[in-house]
Amino acid sequence: MVGDQFVSASSKKAVVLVSGGLDSATCLAIARSEGYQCYALSFNYGQRSASELTAAEKLAKFFNVAAHQVIPLGIGQLGGSALTDHSVDVPVNGLVADQIPITYVPARNTVFLSYALAWAEVLGAEAIFIGVNALDYSGYPDCRPEFINAFEKMANLATKASVEGHPIRIRTPLISLTKAQIISTGITLGVDYGLTISCYQASAAGQACGRCDSCRLRHKGFKDAGVDDPTVYFSAPM
Repeated sequence: MVGDQFVSASSKKAVVLVSGGLDSATCLAIARSEGYQCYALSFNYGQRSASELTAAEKLAKFFNVAAHQVIPLGIGQLGGSALTDHSVDVPVNGLVADQIPITYVPARNTVFLSYALAWAEVLGAEAIFIGVNALDYSGYPDCRPEFINAFEKMANLATKASVEGHPIRIRTPLISLTKAQIISTGITLGVDYGLTISCYQASAAGQACGRCDSCRLRHKGFKDAGVDDPTVYFSAPM
C-alpha cells in the first residue's frame, strides 16, 4: 500500500483539515513529514462539489492517517455562497481585483477550526494544520494571517488544554507560498495530486470544470511548477 511509507510511530498528534483539494493534501504531507501522527478532519457542509469528500477519503487512506472524521454541518442551509446555494452560479470569468468572490462561504474556516480545536483537545493534539494561503488564492478574509493569529489567540484562551499549560498551535505552512511552490513541495513529499480535486463545481465522478477560479489557479500552478496537471477536466482549462 502506498500509504505505508507515511506510517509514523510519533507520539505528537495533529488534527489536519482535509478538504480533498491540492492545498490540504500538501498540508497533510507536511504534517506527516514533521513527524506528527495525523488525524484528518473533513466536513460535509452542503458544498456544491460533493466529490471532494471522496477525494478526502482517498487522501486519508493514501497517507494512512490515524483516523478520519467527516462532520456533517448545516452551513449550506444559510446560503450566501455559490458553493452552497445552487441558485447562485459559480463565476467562471476570473477574479475581480479587490472584490471578495461569491464563492466565499461565510465563517467557514471559523467553524472548521472550531471543530478541529475541539477534536485536538480530545486527542491531546498539540497542533492543527490548515492549508490556507494568502498569495495564490481567491481573496477570502478567513485565509489571512491576521485571522489565523486571532483564532489561535482565542483558542488558547478558550481551552482547558491551554489553561493547563498545553497550548494548541494553528499551523499554516502554505500561507506564504505560491501555488507552484505548494505543488513542488508536495511532489517532493510524494503527494499524488491525481487523488485530489479542487474544482468548485466538479462532477460526481470528480471531473473538474476547468473554468472556475479554483481550476484556473490549480492549472496555472502546475504549469508554473513545470509539472503535468493530472486533473481530469470535462472542459479544457482556461
